Amino acid sequence: MDRKQTAETLLSLTPAETANLKEGINFFRNKTTGKEYILYKEKDHLKACKNLCKHQGGLFIKDIEDLDGRSVKCTKHNWKLDVSTMKYINPPGSFCQDELVVEMDGNNGLFLVELNPPNPWDSNPRSPEELAFGEVQITYLTHACMDLKLGDKQMVFDPWLIGPAFARGWWLLHEPPSDWLERLCKADLIYISHMHSDHLSYPTLKQLSQRRPDIPIYVGDTERPVFWNLDQSGVRLTNINVVPFGQWQQVDKNLRFMILMDGVHPEMDTCIIVEYKGHKILNTVDCTRPNGGRLPEKVALMMSDFAGGASGFPMTFSGGKFTEEWKAQFIKAERRKLLNYKAQLVKDLQPRIYCPFAGYFVESHPSDKYIKETNVKNDPNQLNNLIKKNCDVVTWTPRPGATLDLGRMLKDPTDSQGIVEPPEGTKIYKDSWDFGPYLSTLHSAVGDEIFLHSSWIKEYFTWAGFKSYNLVVRMIETDEDFNPFPGGYDYLVDFLDLSFPKERPSREHPYEEIRSRVDVIRYVVKHGLLWDDLYIGFQTRLQRDPDIYHHLFWNHFQIKLPLTPPNWKLFLMHCD
Repeated sequence: MDRKQTAETLLSLTPAETANLKEGINFFRNKTTGKEYILYKEKDHLKACKNLCKHQGGLFIKDIEDLDGRSVKCTKHNWKLDVSTMKYINPPGSFCQDELVVEMDGNNGLFLVELNPPNPWDSNPRSPEELAFGEVQITYLTHACMDLKLGDKQMVFDPWLIGPAFARGWWLLHEPPSDWLERLCKADLIYISHMHSDHLSYPTLKQLSQRRPDIPIYVGDTERPVFWNLDQSGVRLTNINVVPFGQWQQVDKNLRFMILMDGVHPEMDTCIIVEYKGHKILNTVDCTRPNGGRLPEKVALMMSDFAGGASGFPMTFSGGKFTEEWKAQFIKAERRKLLNYKAQLVKDLQPRIYCPFAGYFVESHPSDKYIKETNVKNDPNQLNNLIKKNCDVVTWTPRPGATLDLGRMLKDPTDSQGIVEPPEGTKIYKDSWDFGPYLSTLHSAVGDEIFLHSSWIKEYFTWAGFKSYNLVVRMIETDEDFNPFPGGYDYLVDFLDLSFPKERPSREHPYEEIRSRVDVIRYVVKHGLLWDDLYIGFQTRLQRDPDIYHHLFWNHFQIKLPLTPPNWKLFLMHCD
């Protein structure tokens, strides 16, 4: 039986200690445990390991013969380790040092984390068998949704095929194949990576559940359950399976899969390895550091996000440095950084085939025209060209309905039948979206009885449970254009004592102003939803003074709100 993967924090650095890390090698000691660690810094990249030689457990010190400042020397037998690569250079070709996961917190502090086991996919290894043509086929449907034929089983990833994501901010860029619902209904299992609505799409699952409520769905055992909002959603699914991280799940004698956690957002994000007859398919989805940065090398097929732009920052910000010129430069630099990171990851892991996906969304509602124009995303072909420059990995830019035959591609990547494109004349991009039903659902919250009583504000923020933090937030309900909504609420929340003052307090305090479209904020409040709908959905405009990111505040409202919604029935009874 495979054991569940666990994560243990071995060392934590304060924001000041993190800021003072010098380029090259840094030595640290955990004063509580007495254990020693090495951190290697090269610009923005950090690597870390235990200060423990693999030979006989000796302690490393600085190698004075190393002019580049990259290697350390063991005090026992003079073994040398190049910390920039984590490979032993003396004796050559001997070992690799086990790396620790480097995690940053929202305040720029740092943690060193040990995953145990670090490479869980190596348990019960299987040698790859030859695949017949047509035996393993991967069909792209849209965004992060792939349909995998694996022998006589069919598996689907992250089905978002109709409706918006993040309230009304994201819409599908690609037109999914017309038989998408039949494909979903035929699936033997569905994997949903995390709770964001471009992966967990309740409009899509509603249609599926009306035909197959018992379809087997698999999710990781995240701290915040993926389906935390299932009861409220009104979608009836009866076969949701929560599986532990780092354990093979056997589907049949040829097929198994393993869900892994994200090193940066372990409380909500996951990725997956699917293995069929010894051939691995790695899907890192949206993970920032999947499995803490440790991933299997030379897999048959790897797919990951690539586009960027999945955040309200900096498009929704104004004031101070947030000029249009600054935003454009920042967005350009961030996209380039992401491209280079993905290209380097592919070069390091050397998959046989790489496919960029999970970035095919568009801000298509007319009210979000400004976001659509400023939120420039990476082009998949740009990434694939960069990969081809760096290494000889085969790349695939997917189009809706296109199918990759893994057996053919592994045998001969130049086989013209290895990738079958959709028939000529197939509609690739959407040119219309059915906004009406989704917007009217949101708008139905505006006139809700709750909002006739101003005491809803205290009720809601008391339920949310965030306090004892020196931050004052001004919340303003707005129309479509972020102007104050006639008759809407405009109020202050002081999170130090969770009070609702008429004026800003006289003490020193950080201040944030959040303007929110009234239909979305009221829908979110009424249903106790996470604020991702507001922030990632581009439904807010923000100003802050000073310009500081309040991680604890945003993290609470985006991930840590109570699992059960506010009791508005009881609230209204007391109001009456």
